[in-house]
Amino acid sequence: MTSTNTSTALPNRGVPAEIDGPANPLRVVWRAIATIWSVPKARIGVVLLGAFIALAVFSPLIAPYSATDNSFGRSEDMSAAHWLGTTAAGQDVLSQIIWGARVSVFVGFAAGIFATLIAVLVGLSWGYIRTVAGDVINFVVNLFLVIPALPLMIVIAAYLQNGGIGMIILVVVITGWASGARVLRSQTQSLRSRDFVTAAVFSGESPGRVVFREILPNMTSLIVTNFFAAATAAILAEAGLEFLGLGDTTIVSWGTMLFWAQNSNALLTGQWIVLFAPGLCISLLATSLSLINFGVDGLSNPRLREGASR
Repeated sequence: MTSTNTSTALPNRGVPAEIDGPANPLRVVWRAIATIWSVPKARIGVVLLGAFIALAVFSPLIAPYSATDNSFGRSEDMSAAHWLGTTAAGQDVLSQIIWGARVSVFVGFAAGIFATLIAVLVGLSWGYIRTVAGDVINFVVNLFLVIPALPLMIVIAAYLQNGGIGMIILVVVITGWASGARVLRSQTQSLRSRDFVTAAVFSGESPGRVVFREILPNMTSLIVTNFFAAATAAILAEAGLEFLGLGDTTIVSWGTMLFWAQNSNALLTGQWIVLFAPGLCISLLATSLSLINFGVDGLSNPRLREGASR
């Protein structure tokens, strides 16, 4: 008489392997970092982003001069003393590039975090609840999506002019959360009908616990992707607002460098490096975040992992 082994547990098809049961947080983080690093494009993005973060953190040690020191000659060409020359106000361009990394990195990460938090809260609640409140959220999100972001950003920045970095972050967050909320809402609606969510509801779990303990862990890669997209948009928006003179022109950032270079007719005087250097840094910083996104996509879809072992 043969006996069958009934102790073998069937896999839970409703819950991904990485969240099925308790897992070591450090091991999960290390696995995520290894997955991102295995993608060549993401590897380049990580190196670029790390370089800009190092510039932002250690700018007092790296910069040869103070960013506001205007005791040098005006509009000097590149030399051993000033590798990228000087501005029309007599400031060292290289020092301003290094110090300006602080503003762009800080605005990008701060605005990206706040915009992502709002998108997560709105998107998950909007996708899970089925009451009149869902219709209200739908109206508000669609309203922000219909209004063109750039004109709205310019109007708000003009009204709150000279508000400093906080004003720019507020403007970017107000105009940048709606698209992420719509994407997260669609994913929440898809996960809401899964078996593991239904089991949690029938077991008596509260809606908040179902959303944040059952649905949210399955959206980690999507949330990270939304953060990088919001941070990229924030970096470009900050530079654009500063270039238009709608920000605080007294601070040193890549956007204000473009603003003052344009006001001093840098191209007409042959000081092209004053426009090219900050523009290149803005492009590289935004590109680094976009490249890292290729690795983040591999966390949720193994088929997208370039260079990963099969």
